[in-house]
Amino acid sequence: MKKEITLKALDTNKFIEEQVNAIRSLVGDGVAINALSGGVDSSTVTMLGHRALGRRLRTVFIQNGLMRQDEAESVVSIFSGLGVNVEIVDAKNEFLDSLKGLTDPEEKREAITTTFYKKVFGRIVRESEARFLLQGTILTDIDETVAGIKRQHNVFAQLGIDPQEAFGYQIIEPLVQLRKDGVRAVGRALGLPEEMFNRIPFPGPALAARIIGEVTAEKLETVRKATLVVEKALGGRGAFQYMAILHDDRVTGVRNGKRDFGQQIEIRCWDSIDARTATPTKLPFEVLEKMADDIINEVPGIVSVTYNITSKPPSTIEAV
Repeated sequence: MKKEITLKALDTNKFIEEQVNAIRSLVGDGVAINALSGGVDSSTVTMLGHRALGRRLRTVFIQNGLMRQDEAESVVSIFSGLGVNVEIVDAKNEFLDSLKGLTDPEEKREAITTTFYKKVFGRIVRESEARFLLQGTILTDIDETVAGIKRQHNVFAQLGIDPQEAFGYQIIEPLVQLRKDGVRAVGRALGLPEEMFNRIPFPGPALAARIIGEVTAEKLETVRKATLVVEKALGGRGAFQYMAILHDDRVTGVRNGKRDFGQQIEIRCWDSIDARTATPTKLPFEVLEKMADDIINEVPGIVSVTYNITSKPPSTIEAV
């Protein structure tokens, strides 16, 4: 594996030139494909790939039913303004079907990985006749997977998995020497708007990583609405990442003088540089109170809101 490039050592222009040349050399006269989720990593890879290949890179947004509200439309609009055409592929039913009955975190991640790479993307690759998938794996993804902390959906070679044999195409990973701070710097140098290169991290399994227990359409809608409240309240405060987690157990609440047997949302907000370690942001209590009130009032079925105050380690940034 190539040596890590720290932010201090990173020359963004040199890095971009080297990766553009490497992508061109690997793909040759062929066609490559990439999935854009709107996160920092995939957005940066998309811009790298289009600088290297132009129209010979086909960019798709997989609508998996697990994303934030109106995410696909927002991302497509931003990249259209950058001159990148993005095709939306509807695969909601395939992903939800693959998650039915699963509660174990690793089984859920494996189901999403298999559905994405083998079923949905495998089909798209075959139809496009592309032989390469360009993706935004970063060094932290590899570290956590190899260490056994959690299986990141986009890590294969380090686990002894040959994507060509498993899925029928090769994977190109231009960002594997970087951590999140370096990726942001490269994204900025590639012309991404600040709303994209400075965006908070978002997990590959999307909102499925923020549902403890089985993932259903109803739970996704609940955590999607809570996410809107949390991101609106905490945006612009300088935190590394923030999120809403939906717990599995029902909890007892009181509404209108009667017992309301409802659900619980856990809010997490982190200060971090590269996601290897993180500490909970010391938010003002009035901010926490306002978020709790808004979630209770705007998200049906929620009767309890908590705030995580455990550092990573032993906690992790995402819950699942």
